[in-house]
Amino acid sequence: MPRRSGRRHATSSDDSASFSLAQTPFQRVQNHMAPHAPLSEAQLAQIDQKSKSLLADYGIEVMCPEARKLYQSVGALVDEETHIVRLDGETIDALISSAPASVEVYSTNQARSLLLGGNHIHFGMVSGAPNVDDAISGRRAGNFADYQNFIKLGQSFNCIHFFGNQTLSPTDLPVNTRHLDANFANLTLSDKPFLSMSIGRERVLDAAQMIAIARGCSVEDLADTPGAITNVSINSPRKFDSEMSSAVIALAELNQPVIITPFTLMGAMTPVTLAGALVQQNAEALFAMALTQIVRKGAPVIYGGFTSNVDMKSGAPAFGTPENSLANMAGGQLARLYGVPYRTSACSASTSVDAQAVWETQMALWGAVTGYGNLIYHAAGWSEGGLVASYEKLVVDCEMLQAMSALLQPVTFDDDDFGLEAHAEVSPGGHFFGASHTMARYSNAFYTPFLSDWSNYENWLEKGGKTATQRATEIWQSLLETYQAPPLPDDRKEALAAFVAKRKEDIGTRDI
Repeated sequence: MPRRSGRRHATSSDDSASFSLAQTPFQRVQNHMAPHAPLSEAQLAQIDQKSKSLLADYGIEVMCPEARKLYQSVGALVDEETHIVRLDGETIDALISSAPASVEVYSTNQARSLLLGGNHIHFGMVSGAPNVDDAISGRRAGNFADYQNFIKLGQSFNCIHFFGNQTLSPTDLPVNTRHLDANFANLTLSDKPFLSMSIGRERVLDAAQMIAIARGCSVEDLADTPGAITNVSINSPRKFDSEMSSAVIALAELNQPVIITPFTLMGAMTPVTLAGALVQQNAEALFAMALTQIVRKGAPVIYGGFTSNVDMKSGAPAFGTPENSLANMAGGQLARLYGVPYRTSACSASTSVDAQAVWETQMALWGAVTGYGNLIYHAAGWSEGGLVASYEKLVVDCEMLQAMSALLQPVTFDDDDFGLEAHAEVSPGGHFFGASHTMARYSNAFYTPFLSDWSNYENWLEKGGKTATQRATEIWQSLLETYQAPPLPDDRKEALAAFVAKRKEDIGTRDI
């Protein structure tokens, strides 16, 4: 058996021994295999060319006056009546060429930083779900107590590298200030990077200020050690709203990374074909990526892809389909064409934690990993097409992510690993269970799962005959019971709490 580097039994948080869970240690995952490339070089060039034709001929509706002026400053054609902005391909290429090929995203714990670019793979939690579900209390509206639980669980699972724009929606908190409470939870309950809410300039600037406080530095210092990352979606088809573009401008000014992700579903928000969807995804992504470079040349920006199809009988989004997986791979080809990091997703449309949930997530995950997704969004806990954050699916997904992380480790072996001497002990037709070669390597011979049960039927019944979903319920409960917050100096916690209180007073009931 080839030996994998870095494998060992770890505890729930890799720091605490209070609840033992068979985890691999927290690690920076790299894909040492070649990326999959479903598009030929000729097809890739066609997508690029057609995307730029779409922008030059049809343009994008830009709702923010400041953004329109910025586009106009580089020669874009701006129609102030329709707010349509048309940008030519040469200008786009010139602008995108200044975007960096990689960026490191820092957190309060430097060991948890994300290196975005190349073959580095990072797995993220479910993001933005308006509802939450578990096998004990059932389906319910998203709330702050569950939000905090998901941050604790994401901190506890070593295979999770980052949190998206609000893991789930805390709908029991005021809309205009809930981002402050979410940021506070992110910074005090975890030491992993998170993405801020991208609805407008003030929200992303609040996040930047809070991140600086938690790291004990100034907002200006973040320019050299970026941490205030966000994800911005284009309202497909071809609409860039004021809040999203304002967030892009604000973070680019601070030299903070922005992920540009068109929300493109074939047959609904794009033409029904894969080619048509990729052209539109690419056009919308390039258009908003260009804005970051107009604001600040060299500002970090990430190419985002979120293309899948819909059920044409119901109009419901479908994920984990062949088309979705191909789009995940093709998006990586396009990001590499422009020399920037890549964000993609591993989603499922299943309404329960069942076989469909697993095969859809696994299909999407394979497309994301083999497409060299540097940030793989929604990789743990996403259910019902993004409408639900599921506790049990979080655990099931983390099992898959841990296995995927182990798979991606480089294969290493030495002369002893070939085991030729073991044949001196084992006669033809015998077995190697008791061979010296086996016994010396027994504890580290294979990947160890924390959720899978490989018992035979009789032993499985003796242990209660529990399904994977039932075992997942026990795991997340145990992790919450034994959770320990990462260290953060008291004076920084107090400064964060004071900032939140002051901002809530400033905001009051007005919308931002």
